[in-house]
Amino acid sequence: MCPDLLDPEIIKQDFPIFKRRVYGKRLIYLDNAATTQKPRQVIEAMREFYQDYNANIHRGVYRLSVEATEAFENARKKVAKFINAKESEIIFTKNATEALNLVAYSWGLNNLREGDHILLTEMEHHSNIVPWQLISKYTKAKIDYISIDKEGLLVDDEVDRLMEKRPKIVSITHVSNVLGTINNVKKIVEHAHKIGAITVVDAAQSVPHMQVDVQEIGCDFLAFSGHKALGPLGVGVLYGKRDLLEDMNPFLGGGDMISRVWLENSEWNELPWKFEAGTSSIADVIGLGAAVDYLNSIGISRIRKHEIKLTKYALETLSEISDLKIYGTNNLEQRGAVISFNLANIHPHDLATILDEEGIALRAGHHCAMPLMNKLGVAATARASFYLYNAESDVDALVEGLNKARRIFKL
Repeated sequence: MCPDLLDPEIIKQDFPIFKRRVYGKRLIYLDNAATTQKPRQVIEAMREFYQDYNANIHRGVYRLSVEATEAFENARKKVAKFINAKESEIIFTKNATEALNLVAYSWGLNNLREGDHILLTEMEHHSNIVPWQLISKYTKAKIDYISIDKEGLLVDDEVDRLMEKRPKIVSITHVSNVLGTINNVKKIVEHAHKIGAITVVDAAQSVPHMQVDVQEIGCDFLAFSGHKALGPLGVGVLYGKRDLLEDMNPFLGGGDMISRVWLENSEWNELPWKFEAGTSSIADVIGLGAAVDYLNSIGISRIRKHEIKLTKYALETLSEISDLKIYGTNNLEQRGAVISFNLANIHPHDLATILDEEGIALRAGHHCAMPLMNKLGVAATARASFYLYNAESDVDALVEGLNKARRIFKL
């Protein structure tokens, strides 16, 4: 096999969940845009923490606490290197949603005023819409949305037109969790900076799948979730430029985020701990560090090549099914490993139920992107999303399952 190509069957051996059967059939997991499965290396790292050195961090001078602190901060080093950031610019949060809310409340609430503009896109996840809607109500700033075309790509003229309103903040997804569209965030960030805007990138669907370099992109903030990158649930990451983080008020108060406290006032801790209030999800952060190690051992560029090849095969194969409509672009350079579709008049929930009986885990619904569903003119879609452990045989099984649904509904 070419060294640049992955063998999903070998990789699956690292994932205990793929040993189980669903309704007597092998598990075919195609909901990676929602969450990914965990390799034994991640599970073992978390088990070792709880079994061998479980203690709180940063506060104890005893051996267990020192070991826990070292493992926690070592994970921060790994994450920082993974996206080419400084350790002090990596904030651990509960998830990407909390990371985006942190920016909205700590920066947006204190810097936006009536008459200011916030620029988003029509393809955003609710996590990058709702916080700004709340901030808009508090500050009276107005939200504008960059529209998408029939291929699911941002309309360039709309970008230019809305940038002329000189938004104070531009917050955009790197990769759509519905359409798979890969936005040229570097170009948009450059445009935004020319007019003095602060930029936020929702990288939940990109960091696990492709090389993401915050220095190259140039963004001011970037958020992603650990659980979409083979890591555990309960940990997310916010990258922020140091000067901006220094000027921002803490999002949460208490615990590790303080330096000193008096009855009258308090002083904040240094970065990054200024934004990490209370007891952190220590085991989850350590697990995320192990996930980064695993991704590095495979190679993020190899993962991207594998996903392009698999997405190409899936688009071609699914296109042969009668009455099936696929949403998004066919340009593989502008598309991640996400395919949303509808089959005739079958409701996506019914479709997902039929596929589940074949051992296929596939998401159906609005995917936390209801404005985008409205734009597409549908209430919901079925969505298949791939990762490094998926193979062409998984796509073939999906096609068989869809043809079964056609027979059931007598299409």
